Amino acid sequence: MLNKIKRKAPLAYFIVSRIITMFVLLFLLGFALFGLMELAPGDIVDQMMSQQIMATSQGGMASGSKAGAENVFSEEQLAKTREELGLDKPFYIQYFKWLHRVVVKHDLGVSLISRAPVSFLLSSRIWNSLLLNLISLVLITVFSFLLGVYFSSKAGTKLDVGVSFFALFFHAFPGILLLILVQLIASISGVFPVTAYPDFPFEEAPVRFTFSYMHHVFLPLLCSFLGGVGGTMRTIRATMLDQLGMPYIFALRARGISERRVYLNHAFRNTLNPYITGSANLLASLFSGSLIMEIIFAYPGVGRLTYEAVLQHDINLVLANSMLISFLVLLGMVISDILLAVVDPRIRYGAEK
Repeated sequence: MLNKIKRKAPLAYFIVSRIITMFVLLFLLGFALFGLMELAPGDIVDQMMSQQIMATSQGGMASGSKAGAENVFSEEQLAKTREELGLDKPFYIQYFKWLHRVVVKHDLGVSLISRAPVSFLLSSRIWNSLLLNLISLVLITVFSFLLGVYFSSKAGTKLDVGVSFFALFFHAFPGILLLILVQLIASISGVFPVTAYPDFPFEEAPVRFTFSYMHHVFLPLLCSFLGGVGGTMRTIRATMLDQLGMPYIFALRARGISERRVYLNHAFRNTLNPYITGSANLLASLFSGSLIMEIIFAYPGVGRLTYEAVLQHDINLVLANSMLISFLVLLGMVISDILLAVVDPRIRYGAEK
């Protein structure tokens, strides 16, 4: 049955198989995340206990008494709290309960620290991260193609060598160090803010918020652009040079076709394949890089929310954030595979020849 479907609709079979593989990977990733959180020292109960002891200790010092600083938590109370939160069960039982709640009830649970619904916390942050990463992806894509195609026609010149040097330099430069240096420059010069988000909501003044947002995210976007455009541009440049050396290019030129048509209508189209293949990896690197950026520039995104949840051992929030980012990355890979098959008709996934 499967072989029959594969022969009649190879592309549809491939898409369905990739989607199934994506969900299997998400299942394994969630299982691994629960296991890693189990191995981490302490848990959410220890975190809550430490915060309570610190608050009690400060209250006792303020009143001149040390009695409030004593540890008033008994083992029975701690065990009861863990039982209420479901932390007394093995991690795999916790994971399957969480999975059942998400799949069947469509409920991501509540944050163990703030007691706010996880879906509310995610919805308030995910659009910020998506907007920032999509802007970075568009800028890197557009400039990579423009520069890659242009410098493929200038291969071997001094300008090409100089641009290639700086592209490799910023591509190899540590991203976290670049972010810190840029923030120091912003702090010293005062031209740009050291945070990456306006201090007032969008609803208050939409137009002013838009311009303020562009001003705030300029430096983070610049760091993301410098770190991503170098490798992508060189990939497109190398692919263009490889295509320009193909026999069909010589045949087109021998027929008197203009260089513009040779570049744009023929060689350029074949550069889309490696970019589409690598675009999913680029999106994954942007999301992973935005985690550090959101922490350094105090940007209210999913990455920063995940970091705070990990520090507080908030397993519900950590798992939901991590699964969401992984889902977006895996979805990007599936979309890139589909686009690759659409752009290049020579590709036949599983079709008989």
